[in-house]
Amino acid sequence: QLPLVESGGGLVQPGGSLRVSCTASGSTLEHYAVGWFRQAPGKNREGVACVTANGDTNYIDSVKGRFAASRDKVKNTIFLQMDNLTLEDTGVYFCAAPVYCPRYICYENVCSWGQGIQVTVSS
Repeated sequence: QLPLVESGGGLVQPGGSLRVSCTASGSTLEHYAVGWFRQAPGKNREGVACVTANGDTNYIDSVKGRFAASRDKVKNTIFLQMDNLTLEDTGVYFCAAPVYCPRYICYENVCSWGQGIQVTVSS
């Protein structure tokens, strides 16, 4: 189990930007593909972006060109930069690892999840 922790959420106006981070205290994320998921109110959780151990990324269509996933191996942190946010991006954002990227499913059906962090886009 990886002790994943998200940070950096908050409230932003439409068109604004936020960056959320995912780290694993005491464990390395270096060799794992990490996925970003979100759950909007009243909706199922969905995968939105993922980054492989090599740094390759994948995005769902609704966030392409607006979101950018990256990893910093020195900081042992995965980032999700979110630009031009819309009301539909509101939700609780989770990171999970290891995942199959870009299938957004847990590796061999087992992965660790962070506790989630709220991102609210509102005017």
